[in-house]
Formats: sequence, C-alpha cells, structure tokens
Amino acid sequence: MTFSLIGRCARTGQIGAAVTTSSIAVGSRVPFCAAGVGAVLTQHRTDPGLGPRGLDLLRSGCGAEAVVAALVASTPHHAWRQIAVMDAAGGTAHFDGAKVKPERGAAHAKGVVAIGNILASDRVPGAMAAAFLAAPELPLAERLLRGLEAGEAAGGEHGAVSSASLMVVWREAFPYVDLRVDKAEAPLPALRALWDEYAPLADGFLARAREPEGAPVI
Repeated sequence: MTFSLIGRCARTGQIGAAVTTSSIAVGSRVPFCAAGVGAVLTQHRTDPGLGPRGLDLLRSGCGAEAVVAALVASTPHHAWRQIAVMDAAGGTAHFDGAKVKPERGAAHAKGVVAIGNILASDRVPGAMAAAFLAAPELPLAERLLRGLEAGEAAGGEHGAVSSASLMVVWREAFPYVDLRVDKAEAPLPALRALWDEYAPLADGFLARAREPEGAPVI
C-alpha cells in the first residue's frame, strides 16, 4: 500500500521523489535519486536492489523507458513489482506487474510521474501529478510534498500510512533534501513540519559543504 511520485524542476535541474506507505522505513527502500542522473521508485513487494540498478542504467545513457524494460527483464519476480523511472531529461516510464494489487495506477505529465498500489481511489496518481504541476515556481521539495498531500486527500491507500519520505538531489553526490518519518500516526503532517523547518536551512547546509569559511552557523 504505497503511493509516490518523482518530479523534476525545469528551472534548476533538481530531481526528487516523495513517498508514503503503511510500513516502516519507506525512505530507505522505495526512492532512489542521483543528481544529474535521474530517479527510480521500486514498490509493492519491494525490491530495493532495483533502485541502484536503475540508476546505474541511467548513468550508462539509457532513457527511462529502456531502464524500466531492462529492470523488468532482469528480475524473475517482476510480476510483484511496481516501478517508475525518470531520466535526467525528465523522460518517464513505469511498470505494473501482473500481481500488483488494485487499485493501482500511474499518471505521467511533463517532469512528473506518480504511481500507487492498493489505493482507495483510482484518482490518486492523477491528483498527485496535478498538484505537482500547479505551482512550478515553488521549490521542488515543496511541489513533491504537495503532490503527496494531494494523493492523500484524493483517498490515499487502503488503511493508514505510517512512514513517509521526501528526497531532492541537485549538484552534489549527497542529497539536497533527505527527510524521513517512520512509525507515525500522521506521517504526512509530520513530514510537512520537517520540511517547513528545513526549507530555510537547506541552502545553508549546502554552503557549509562548499565554502565552510563563510557558511552560516546553523
């Protein structure tokens, strides 16, 4: 029971992902992002190994559709997998295995792909994508979080979610944003609170890595 999205900011080139689910530690198992490379979501009966494998394929020059095809071909259990990929240019692709439980679905638009399984409504992926597209002037992390919140408002998944994650990569090998909530009664409001606190500090943390002499004290 998971819904998630990958998005790209056309202004900055940032790429990121946001995800929520009913089980613990979704941030360590579902979203995989690399700056200048792209992002992968691997969910349902999750195989986290597909994330690094997908990023390696993106680094080799494969586009999103080719990466999804290769991931499906390389795993003997693809019927259980739900996968989405975005390449560095913003191209998107996804795969729903035959054993991925309904309601399942996906929505693609320019610079975004949203997917979900065991959803309460087939409107969830479209609601996530629409919310992401609604305010392109906002920071990517904010747009991703709004997408996740819109998915919950559209019905979310069957049952309660308990963990959530927000990740954005930019110019460095490490994430620009990497926030996670686990085992919470209301993980999306908790993730919102974390982002609201972190947002004004994100550039300062980046400055500390690049130019520590003049970096702000945080």
